[in-house]
Amino acid sequence: MRANFYGNEKYMKKNYIFAPGPTEVPSEVLLAGARATIHHRSADFTPIFIRVQEQLRQAFRTDAPVAVISSSGTGAVEAAIVSVCSPGDTIIVFSAGKFGERWVEIGNTYDLNVVVLKSEWGKPLDLAALAAALESNPEAKAVVVTQTETSTGTVSDIKEVGRLVQNSKAVSIVDAVSSFAAEELPQDAWGIDMVCTGSQKAVMLPPGLGLVSISEKAQALMKDSKCPAYYFSLNKYLKSVGKDTTPFTPAVNLFYSLEKALDMILEEGMESNWARHKVLARAARAAMVALGLDLFSESPSVVVTAVNVPEGVDWGVFNRELKSRGITIAGGQDDLKGKIFRIATLGYSNIFDVTTIVSAVEIALASSGRNVEFGRGVAAALEVLRHYSPQKGWLAAEEATRSLDPVANTVA
Repeated sequence: MRANFYGNEKYMKKNYIFAPGPTEVPSEVLLAGARATIHHRSADFTPIFIRVQEQLRQAFRTDAPVAVISSSGTGAVEAAIVSVCSPGDTIIVFSAGKFGERWVEIGNTYDLNVVVLKSEWGKPLDLAALAAALESNPEAKAVVVTQTETSTGTVSDIKEVGRLVQNSKAVSIVDAVSSFAAEELPQDAWGIDMVCTGSQKAVMLPPGLGLVSISEKAQALMKDSKCPAYYFSLNKYLKSVGKDTTPFTPAVNLFYSLEKALDMILEEGMESNWARHKVLARAARAAMVALGLDLFSESPSVVVTAVNVPEGVDWGVFNRELKSRGITIAGGQDDLKGKIFRIATLGYSNIFDVTTIVSAVEIALASSGRNVEFGRGVAAALEVLRHYSPQKGWLAAEEATRSLDPVANTVA
C-alpha cells in the first residue's frame, strides 16, 4: 500500500494557478474565513465592518467610503455606472479588449449614450482621444477606463486619466478589477472618483466580493441618478456605511478573509506590494523574450504577461501539456483565441512562483514540438529576481531591475 500511495499521481500531483484570477489564496486568509458565521446585524459584526473600512481606505489610498458588494468585480463596475447615471446620459468608455467591451454593453443595457474610444487589442488608452472626447461631450457623466485590460495584458495611464477627467463634469470610473493592489493606483493623489475591483485577484481572496470607492464628486451625482437599480444602487451602500453596516446580507465569512488579507497587504506596504508585482512581471517578460517568444501588448501590465503563441505550436496541445502537470494559465479570447497565452504572477506570488511557471512553459513548449534550450528562460528570470533579498526588500529590487525590463515603453 505504501508503494502504491507514493506512486499514485492522484495524490502527488500539485496544482498551480497562474491565470489572472481567481488566484491562489494564502492559507491564513482561508483559515480566517473558516471561523463561525455570525449574524451581520449583531454587535459582533460592527467592529469587523469598521476595521475593514479603515483598511480599505488605506489600500485604496483614499478618504472616500468603500462599498463592499457580494458580487464579482463586474458587479462593482456596473454598480458604479448605474449609480451616477440616468437613462440617456452620455458616458465615455475605453474599449480595447474583452472587459472594455463589457462596460460598453452595460452602458447600452441601461440606455446610456455610450461614446466608445475603441483601440486595437493590445494598445493602451489614447489620451489625446480621451481629451478630444471630453471636449466634444462636455455633458458626459462618466469616463470608464480599464487600468489593466486582462484579456490582452495591457495597462493604461490612469494618473493622466485622473488629470484629464478632473477638469470636466464627468466622474472617472476605473475598472481595477485585476489591477488593484498590483498596479500603482493611489486614488486621491491621482484624482480618481470611483475605483472598482474584485476580491479574487491581487486582494488574495476567493471570488465573491466587489469593492467600489466613492468620491464626493461621485456622491453628488448619485443623488440625481435615475438608472433603475436596487441591489446595485450605491446610494444604499453609502447610507449603510454611515451606520457601520451593509444594506443587504453580506458575505460574512469573506469579510473575515478580507480583513486578514488586508492585514497582510498593508503590513507589506502598498509601495512594496506594487514593487513586488513590477519585479515579478519583469522577470516573466525577460524569460519569455529569452525563449524567443514575442510579447503581445504594446504596454504590458504587471498583472499578466500576454505572449504570442509561437509558430508551429498548437495552443491546445501546449495548454494540455501544462494542465497535465497541474499548471493553469489563460489563453486568448475572441479573435485572440489560440493566438496568445497569458501567465500571471499576481497577488500571493513570490520569486519561486515565477521560476515555476517559466520552467513549466519551457517543458510544455518542448513537449509541443518547439526546440527549447532548457533553462534559458529560467536564467533570464533569475537575472531579474536575484536582485530581491528579504533584507533589502522589494523597493530596492524594483529600482535595481528597471534596466532589465525587455519592454522600454511600459507603464510598469
